[in-house]
Amino acid sequence: MTQTKPVKFYQLRVFLFPIFKRILDIIGSLFLITLFSPFMVLAAILIKLTSPGSIFFCQKRVGKDSQPFLMYKFRTMYTGDNDQRLKQYPDLWKKYKENDWKLPINEDPRVTPIGKILRMISLDEFPQMINVLKGDMTLVGPRAYREEELQEYAQKYPESIKHIKIIRSAKPGITGLWQTSGRNDLSFISRAKMDASYIKRRSFRKELLILLKTPFCMLSRW
Repeated sequence: MTQTKPVKFYQLRVFLFPIFKRILDIIGSLFLITLFSPFMVLAAILIKLTSPGSIFFCQKRVGKDSQPFLMYKFRTMYTGDNDQRLKQYPDLWKKYKENDWKLPINEDPRVTPIGKILRMISLDEFPQMINVLKGDMTLVGPRAYREEELQEYAQKYPESIKHIKIIRSAKPGITGLWQTSGRNDLSFISRAKMDASYIKRRSFRKELLILLKTPFCMLSRW
């Protein structure tokens, strides 16, 4: 009798968690959209006034069970061939490739002045709340990767393939375990391990702790 209670409790928790998570996603995203709507309107106006092109940046990303979806962000880069723009700076292009296709915001010539500010305060990611409401994304989850990105990482880091497989099984999130534990200064292997660890061990408590830590991590970047 004492052995069946923990099993039943675990089964109940597994059943209830997706329901809890979806309710949290809907309430949380609606609250954040309402709270930050003035800043989002201001961001849209500044993008339009300072750089030609669309206000939003849309790109295919890998969703749950490897299903592609269109992710929304505020546009933070210049329009046109930005890789070619970066190649004009050989040292930065080399650093970009060696650093798993990332550059510090202040060093990236592809990013507009307004884009740098939006990225620093993570406001560029707020349109992803629409993805959360649609069910493509969740508030807390692994990073939303591009398909080519995951394939390239799998070739470059074969030891990450087992982690990538787990990451593909879950909805990507706006924030997550590694974003609140080190952000972009972590290597891909470290990020993949942390994302996979979160997926395997996610719980009500961990979900709320990550959400509570996220604003402080955003403020620490200023």
